[in-house]
Formats: sequence, structure tokens, C-alpha cells
Amino acid sequence: MTGNLLGSALMVLSMIGFGIEDAFFKSATQTASPGIATLVFGATGFVLFVGFSASSRESVWPRALLSGPLLWRSSFEVAGRLFFALALAFAPLSTTSAILQAAPLVVTAGAAALLEERVGVSRWVAMAVGFAGVLLVLRPWGEAFSPALLFAVVAMIGFAGRDLATRASPSSLSWRQLGTSGFAMVLVAGTLIAVFEAERVLPDARALMQLLAAGAIGVCAYTALTHAMRMGEVSVVAPFRYARLLVALFLAFLLFGERPDALMLMGAALIVASGAYTLVRSGQRPRIAV
Repeated sequence: MTGNLLGSALMVLSMIGFGIEDAFFKSATQTASPGIATLVFGATGFVLFVGFSASSRESVWPRALLSGPLLWRSSFEVAGRLFFALALAFAPLSTTSAILQAAPLVVTAGAAALLEERVGVSRWVAMAVGFAGVLLVLRPWGEAFSPALLFAVVAMIGFAGRDLATRASPSSLSWRQLGTSGFAMVLVAGTLIAVFEAERVLPDARALMQLLAAGAIGVCAYTALTHAMRMGEVSVVAPFRYARLLVALFLAFLLFGERPDALMLMGAALIVASGAYTLVRSGQRPRIAV
């Protein structure tokens, strides 16, 4: 009981951290170009995780990171980070965060299709409800549709693929080594964005501080997430990951003046409800990914 309580509290703190990280990054891209911002953010997290591994006297880049599942994980990580950065820069924070919450549903579907995990009828129904919620958020049928939201959809698929590949990764890798690998892929994503940017704009002093803070807070949030999943039962702790959406909605309203309408909120509620149900029913302890 104590483990579940502490794990749930750490999960909520982790999601608050990730929400603040996203808000800092979005704010910084109002003056800095997305590619340069991603590079600064990635370099901050990379240096911190390398320092953690060095202080633990473990290999910063073990050979296992070059195994098949980890190479797939890195590829999906690059795609997820690249398109998430573009979504934060060009799409509303609230809708981007809502779409991102569908990643566990895609992971469950992928695990059934690729890893031959058993998924019952009730979870397939829950996934269908969640994907219907994504359509309500996107609304590709009318004037409310924003093409920039497709960045968020591709990012969500990238993160889901990363988490799926992490399940098959060697258990010998520590969270510090996975974090180092993850932020190394952020650097790759930032480089790719910067190469194709028409204009590369360096961050001013304010944006630079926001990006450095985003990287540091992101690393702290990831550490809290790792400990949360190790302390409590996954069926109890994991659903609290949806606190990230509440934080995003609040910060989007407070900092960027975003006011989601009823359909968007309804879609977000469907995604959260179906995702939480899927996590509780799965009852499995997933490998943590940054």
C-alpha cells in the first residue's frame, strides 16, 4: 500500500514535470527555431544522463544499445522527438498533449500484433473508443482541422513504437543508459529539423534559460517516472500518467490563451478513459522509456 501511494505521488510529480517541460519548450520556440531549440534541449538532457552513468561507474554507451531492438527503438525515438518538437512549435499545446495520450493504446495494439500478447475483447473495444477520441480531437472533416496536428499524430506513433521496442530491449540496460540513448536521439532529431529549416534562429537569453530548464526538468521527471513504476503496482500507478494532460490543459490556458472546445475535451476524456482502462487491465510492468 505504501509503495502504491508513493509510486502514484511520484507519477503525478513526473507528469507535472513533463507538462512544464513541454510548456517551456513551446514558449522557447516562439523566438528560437524548432531545430535549434531541440538541439539545446537534447544536449542538456544528454549531458545530465551521461553524468549519471559516469557517477554510477557504468558504461555510458554499452554494446547492447546497438542490438536490433535498441536500433528500432532509436529510430522510433528520432521520429517521435522530431515530430513532437514540430507539434509543440506549430500546434496548440492542449491538443498535442491530448493526442499524445493515445500512445499506450497503440502500444497495446502493437504488442498484440507484433509480440503476440493476448488482448481480450474488452481492451479492443477500449482501444476503439480511444481512437474515436483521437478523431474528435483532430476533426479531419471540417474547418477546425489543423494540418499541424498531424505532427502530433506521427509523434504519438513514434513514441508508441519506441515503447514497444523498449519492451524487447535487453534487461541489462539501466534507466540511465536508456536515458542517454533517448536524448542522443533528440540530438539527431534536432539536427534533422535544423538541416531543413529555412531560417535557423538562435535562442535569446530568455529562450535559452527555458530550454535549459526544460532539459533539466525533463530528466528529473523521467527519474521520478522510473522510480514510480518500480515502487508500485503498474495497474495502480500507470493511470496517473494522464495527469500530464491536466497539467498541459492548465498551462495551455494560463500561458498561451488556449481554450479547448467541448468536442476536444470530449475526445480527450475518451482517450484518457480508454487508456486508463487498458493500463489497468494489462497489469504488466512495462520497461520505462524517456
